[in-house]
Amino acid sequence: MRKSLSLAFVSLAMAISAQSRNQPTLKDAYKGCFLVGAALNSTQFTGQDQVEAALVQAQFNSISPENVLKWEMIHPQPAVYDFSLADKYVEFGEQNHMFIIGHNLVWHSQVPRWVFENPKGEPLSRQALLERMREHILKVVGRYKGRIGGWDVVNEALNEDGTLRQSPWMKIIGEDYLEMAFRYAHEADPEAELYYNDYSLENEAKRQGALELVKRLKEKGVPIAGVGLQDHVNLDSPTAGQIDLTIREFGRLGVKVMITELDVDVLPWPARNQTADVALRAEADPKLNPYPNALPEAVEQALAKRYADLFSTYAEHCGLVTRVTFWGVADRDSWKNDWPIKGRTNYPLLFDRKVQPKPALHAVMEAAPKRAR
Repeated sequence: MRKSLSLAFVSLAMAISAQSRNQPTLKDAYKGCFLVGAALNSTQFTGQDQVEAALVQAQFNSISPENVLKWEMIHPQPAVYDFSLADKYVEFGEQNHMFIIGHNLVWHSQVPRWVFENPKGEPLSRQALLERMREHILKVVGRYKGRIGGWDVVNEALNEDGTLRQSPWMKIIGEDYLEMAFRYAHEADPEAELYYNDYSLENEAKRQGALELVKRLKEKGVPIAGVGLQDHVNLDSPTAGQIDLTIREFGRLGVKVMITELDVDVLPWPARNQTADVALRAEADPKLNPYPNALPEAVEQALAKRYADLFSTYAEHCGLVTRVTFWGVADRDSWKNDWPIKGRTNYPLLFDRKVQPKPALHAVMEAAPKRAR
């Protein structure tokens, strides 16, 4: 049974590859406008999931890692680095001639406690934490110098009101931790593009905080090349107008704009305000998981329309928007299935649980400007 199942996967992977040679792909549809990418898990870039690996090779020309370059995985203990999966991720991108993203260097989440503590469990001094940050960044970025083209240097440093989040980085080092992280990354690879990445930047207060942050960094000569708008959105918010305004305002600062973690949540939201804060948790409720088995046709069409509107907005800014990356490949892998409620079934991407194209894929293809095709 296992052998026949494996052969079925290989056959499906070959079918996807053959189909892509005869039909337009996402990367072809937006060629000349922006790169189209996907965030990968280890089963995809190691070839363990041959079907999704073939899909990634066919459809995308940029990749981001979901987890393998985050601190807890690549640097779990003070004197221990584990590059085994990260190396395979980079090799996959190189073999397929893709623009490779490093995600991420400095974040408040998925960082071991030891990073911020001395051997006695006490908070580090400012200088000691700066040295620890520099050592980590030089080691990781330096290993992939000239191979990873762009890094999310600082991830999610802002609160919803636009103020700086009181993370351990902020509390111990102070607000210049952002500046120093960018300078260390530039020191490790002067040719790599360096980005600030965050969610909900379409909300005015947070957007203004991010705009001021980027202005301050640029005034200090910090080598920030771009801003990543995560765009974990739902079916009706943020609006296309909010997204358009956000892209324009960051563009005026002279930085590139990327859509870095795109997905569309189709389920009822369990909290008062929309957010992508990974710390959010909510109690299970059948009303919040209305489509456990399949997505109704009406919602499928609403998802397709939403994706068409999003890509029409992004395509209005060809050149300013340089990359659009989906946070995942197919619905079965999306983090949205278990967040913020364990066990929910979500449908946020362009390919379904059988890795087949959804109406949303065709809508995105149709939204491509003719000059990009």
